[in-house]
Amino acid sequence: MSPENALDLLTGMLWSAALVAGPVMLATLVVGLTVSVFQVATQIQEITLSYVPKIMVAGLTLIVLGPWMVAQLVGFANELYLLIPQLGQ
Repeated sequence: MSPENALDLLTGMLWSAALVAGPVMLATLVVGLTVSVFQVATQIQEITLSYVPKIMVAGLTLIVLGPWMVAQLVGFANELYLLIPQLGQ
């Protein structure tokens, strides 16, 4: 395997990971910022108020986008399996 091939595989892996993890991270970021602004505005400093909504949104995002995420990962894995004969040359 050449260094160019290894770099291409690494780049594809990182993009796939970012594409799959991005929606969950973005949703929890938006909810976290919203809850933080609410806590600052109302001066409520309850710790569970910041964690529970983020966990709920992360779970809901995984339920809604889970099939798409799995399809992305399976597609990347299929590409890797199809490359195995070429990598041995």
